[in-house]
Amino acid sequence: MSILLEQAQAAVRAAQQKAVEIGVKMNIAVVDAGANLTAFARMDGAWLGSLDISIKKAKTARFFDMPTGDLGKASQPGGPLFNIEHSNGGLITFPGGIPITDSNGRVIGAIGVSGSTVENDHTVAAAGVAAVRDVR
Repeated sequence: MSILLEQAQAAVRAAQQKAVEIGVKMNIAVVDAGANLTAFARMDGAWLGSLDISIKKAKTARFFDMPTGDLGKASQPGGPLFNIEHSNGGLITFPGGIPITDSNGRVIGAIGVSGSTVENDHTVAAAGVAAVRDVR
């Protein structure tokens, strides 16, 4: 099973709403279970450089089925996954990417957000994930 377009669009809308609420401009990407881009939004004025980062955060979260910040903790010097960010054509290992699961806990996609602090990126991504639960 993979994320439906309606679910992906709901995630993007909710993430945009949260970004507006906290006063940041974001790039928001949602990928399906195969890590293929399904929905995307670049808010007016969001950094161009964060466009690629948001997509890579979503893909990274799906490739490893964990939040990108968790992967980042394991990839620090001396960690078990040190240098993993150089695999798969480049990964992003700081917060802002979160897997999206269905009601049975199966990963159906992921969201990646970039454009502010990593804390804000994660907060906005989490709002997108929560919105998918409402569409099921």
